[in-house]
Amino acid sequence: MKKKWFALLLAIVLTFSFLTACSKEKPESVDKTQETEQKEDDSKEQEEEKEEEEPEETVDYGDTGGLELPLVDEPVTITWMVVSSLTDANDKPVIKEIEERTGIKVDVMAVPKASYAEKLKITLGSGKLPDIVHGLSLAEANKMGAQGALTPINEYIDDLPNFKKLYVEENPWVMKSWSDDKGDLYTWPVYGVSRDVNHGFLYRKDIFDKHDIPLWEDTEGFYQALKKLKEEYPDSLPYSSKTKEYIFRDWGYGWGVSSSEYPMYYDKEENAWKYMFAQPEFKDMIDFMKKLYDEGLLDSEFLTDTEASWTAKMTSENKSFVTYDWIGRMDMFYDQVKDQIPEYDLRYANPIGPVGKIRRLNKVQNWGHIVPKNKNNEVALKLLDYLSSPSGSALITLGIEDEHYVFDSDGNVEYPNLDADKVEITVLENEYGCWLEGMYMRVHPQSAYFNYTEKEQEAQDMMIEGDKIGDLDTILKFTDEETETIAELREQLLKSGIEFASKYILGDADWDEWVKKAEGLEAGKLEDIYNEAQKRFDAAE
Repeated sequence: MKKKWFALLLAIVLTFSFLTACSKEKPESVDKTQETEQKEDDSKEQEEEKEEEEPEETVDYGDTGGLELPLVDEPVTITWMVVSSLTDANDKPVIKEIEERTGIKVDVMAVPKASYAEKLKITLGSGKLPDIVHGLSLAEANKMGAQGALTPINEYIDDLPNFKKLYVEENPWVMKSWSDDKGDLYTWPVYGVSRDVNHGFLYRKDIFDKHDIPLWEDTEGFYQALKKLKEEYPDSLPYSSKTKEYIFRDWGYGWGVSSSEYPMYYDKEENAWKYMFAQPEFKDMIDFMKKLYDEGLLDSEFLTDTEASWTAKMTSENKSFVTYDWIGRMDMFYDQVKDQIPEYDLRYANPIGPVGKIRRLNKVQNWGHIVPKNKNNEVALKLLDYLSSPSGSALITLGIEDEHYVFDSDGNVEYPNLDADKVEITVLENEYGCWLEGMYMRVHPQSAYFNYTEKEQEAQDMMIEGDKIGDLDTILKFTDEETETIAELREQLLKSGIEFASKYILGDADWDEWVKKAEGLEAGKLEDIYNEAQKRFDAAE
C-alpha cells in the first residue's frame, strides 16, 4: 500500500516538475514575440509621424494661371464632342493625363470632320448636349443662352483666372463684342491660334534670280517684274490665281479697303465703315488689275481657275511665277517638283498697293465653344480654364513633357520618340491625342503649328521686321434686328460688287453707273448699321 502511494506521489512530482520546466521556457518565447511586435508597432508609428511631418510631394505641372490641381475633390466624368477621326481617343495618353492632373475624366465623343456639322445639328435638336461642344455661330449661342440653355461664363469669372486674364484684362473687347444684349457671354474663345503671317504673295525666286529681276518693293515694282517675266517667257501667264472672286478681298488689304467684315472695312482716317466696292481706292485697285489683264500679265482664268489647273501652272518650269496663297505651299510645291525642277524655289514676297500691308490675324478666335447649363457646368468651365492656361496649353498642343517631348539646349521642342524631320499636328493627334479639334483652347507658341520651315520663318521675319502687317479689325456687336438686315443686304451687295469688278476688269462695266447702282442696293444703309455699332463699341466701358 505504501508502495502504491509512493509511486503515485512520485508521478505527481515528476509531472509538476515537467510543467514547471515548460512554464520557464514559454514566457521567454512570448517575451521575444511581444518585443518584436512592439518594435514593429513603434516603427509604424514613427513612419506615420514622418508622413504627417513631411507632406506628400506634388508634381509641378507648370503655370496653371492660379488654378489649384486637381480641380475637383471627387472624381467627375464629363462629355466633350470634338472633331477627330480617332476611334480610340479616350485611350490616348494626353486624355488620360487630363484626368490625372485635374481629377476630371473626359469622355471624348470623336466625330469625323466630314460629318461633324450634321452631328452637331442633330445633337442640338435633341436637347441632350455634351458638357462641352463647339461649332455654334455667335448668334446661335446667344439665342440658346437667352433661352436659359447655356451657362453665362461671366457669372463665374472670379473662379476662372485664365479666362479673366486673357479675355477681361488683356482683350476686353471680347466681352463687348461677343456678349448678348444683356451682357452675358456664352462662348469660350480660343487663344493664340493665329500665326503672324499665314498668307500672302509668293514668287519663283529661282526664276527672278536667273533673270536678275529684283523682288518688288511697291506696286510699280510688281508691275515691272511681271512685264520682265512676260518678255522672257512670252507664252507664260506671269500671275495666276486660284482664289477666284476672293482675289478682291486679298489684294484689298494693300489698298486699305478690306477687312474680316468683307465687303465692309473701317476707314481709320475718316473713322467710318464703308462699302468696299464703291470706294475710289477700290477703283484704283481694279484699274491696276485691268492693266495687268490687258497686257497678259494676269491669267485670263483668274476668276475661274481650279486648284488643279493653277497647281499645274505654278509647278511648271516656265508657265506662272507669281501668285497669292498659304505659306505652306512654298515647301509643298517644292516637294512635288524637286525631282523634275531641283532649282525650284517658291518664296514669300512683299505686299502691293499704296498701303503696302497684309492682314493682321486676331490671336483670339470664336469657334462657338459652349457649356450647357447642367450639373457639370462649373466643372466644365474649370476644365476649359485649365486648358486656357500655359500648363494646359502645353499638354494639349505639345504633349507630356519628358514622356513625349523634351526641350533641347536652345529651348526648342523635340520629340525623341517620333521619327520625322518635322513633326506635324496630325502625327501628334494620332500618337498622343494632342490637337483634337475643339479641345485645344490655347495654342502653345512652341507647338508644331509654329514650327516654321526656313521659308515660312523668312516670311514671318519679312513682314514683322518690315512692319508690313496691318492693324486688327474691330469686331462689332450687332443687335438681332441689325444682324437680320446685314444678312439681307450683305449677300446682295457682295454678289453685285464681285460681278461689277469682274466685268470692269474685262472691259464690260462703267464705274459711275456702278456707284449709282450700289446706292440703290442700299450700301448706305449697311454702312449706317456698322457705324452705329461702332459708336456703341466706342462708348462701352
